[in-house]
Amino acid sequence: MLTKLAYGVGSAAFGIKDAGFGIFILVFYSQVIGLDAGLVGAALTTALVLDAILDPIVGYWSDNLRSRWGRRHLFMYVSALPVAVCYFLLWRPPVGWDHNALFIYLLVLAILTRFFLTLFETPSAAQAPELTRDYDQRSAILSYRSFFGWAGGNAMTVLMFFFIFPAFATQAIPNGQFNRDSYVVYGYIASAAIFLAIMVSALGTHGRIAQMQQPEARKISLVAMFREVLATLSNRSFFSIFLTGLIANIAVGFGNALSVYFSTYFWGFSPQQIGLITLAIFISALIGAALAPLVTKRLGKRNGAIVIGFAGMAVTPIAILLRLFGVISNGSDPTTFWVVFIQGQVDVALIVCLQALLASMISDLVEQSELKTGRRSEGVFFAANTFIQKITTGAGVMVAAIVLGLAQFPAGADPSQVPASTLTTLGWYYLPVIVGLRLAMTLVTFTYTLSRSSHEENLRKLGAAKG
Repeated sequence: MLTKLAYGVGSAAFGIKDAGFGIFILVFYSQVIGLDAGLVGAALTTALVLDAILDPIVGYWSDNLRSRWGRRHLFMYVSALPVAVCYFLLWRPPVGWDHNALFIYLLVLAILTRFFLTLFETPSAAQAPELTRDYDQRSAILSYRSFFGWAGGNAMTVLMFFFIFPAFATQAIPNGQFNRDSYVVYGYIASAAIFLAIMVSALGTHGRIAQMQQPEARKISLVAMFREVLATLSNRSFFSIFLTGLIANIAVGFGNALSVYFSTYFWGFSPQQIGLITLAIFISALIGAALAPLVTKRLGKRNGAIVIGFAGMAVTPIAILLRLFGVISNGSDPTTFWVVFIQGQVDVALIVCLQALLASMISDLVEQSELKTGRRSEGVFFAANTFIQKITTGAGVMVAAIVLGLAQFPAGADPSQVPASTLTTLGWYYLPVIVGLRLAMTLVTFTYTLSRSSHEENLRKLGAAKG
């Protein structure tokens, strides 16, 4: 249990960064700092593309590193302080700089934050297939990681809406959400939490190093690396899960990027109401994490992901459709608040469950790949998974920025100044994008072929080969 907890806690660092990039950074730089939303989206997307190039390199490197701290832990320890410092600076942009300088500042720090977090997240996540080879236990241990990823980001979001934003409300800025000083405080707390999550996870799994596999000593070149990475990832089921995860996380990134816009402008919720919705996510994330192992046992991972995907597609648009058709009104109506609250919690539970299932499906590909290539390539597979999460966060923010542009959403606007027609347009643009992404994700999942029986057969063949 302690190992599961330590392994899971590590994802809180990624969750905190992901929530900051997905929920706050677009609003902070565009509505508070005044940088054009398109420039914010371009900076984050550019940083993402550059960082994504390093993902397979870090994954492959951690698969083949020989050290007294094993393959993974040296990366984890080295990353802790730099990522915390870079994330802190991200929320303290200089005052008085023009748009071009602010764009470069955001771009550089986004690149550095993503890079140093990759040094931790990919090797840390790649421990899962070695911690257990059991089909059901993999869903269980990865449900811990999914839960803590959501819990970490959610804890900071609750802190912002319940405590920090209200504390920075002034006569000149009645909503502390638009006070830049509140984000400075966030930077202090979030960067410290990222550092602690990384160190707790690294130290908590340190004792398992001796039980993990050491790579063979061999000469590695850049050409050999790319050849082996391509051989590892040339797998039909991997391509299926890669594409599924890609679309799923674009949907999550898109929804997160616009969540503050919908909560603040579309629904007109107060920071306390938003905080209450966010606070309840701890429970819904826990339900989703507990659901993943149950779904694995009853339906199998692929069929479970398909069922959860269709359920999420049906739930997501309910509240907004009701508002657009005049069945419910804005956040001043208690009924509206509870409709949005319940729909949001169900949606989060389904997303957390789906993420755990997808990560567990990736873990099962490790043994299938080992049979084909003769190499353990957990780092490469989980680098592909972190690549999915990264590229989709940036892509989701970029799509959100495009939707805001199409809706002609004003920059730096007070909620009372946004026309109702703009909010309606935003809702009608949002719905087909989110539903279309959820549908595409679920349909692609049908092409994944690895089952419980085929996984157990792979383990049997590996055992026979080594026996």
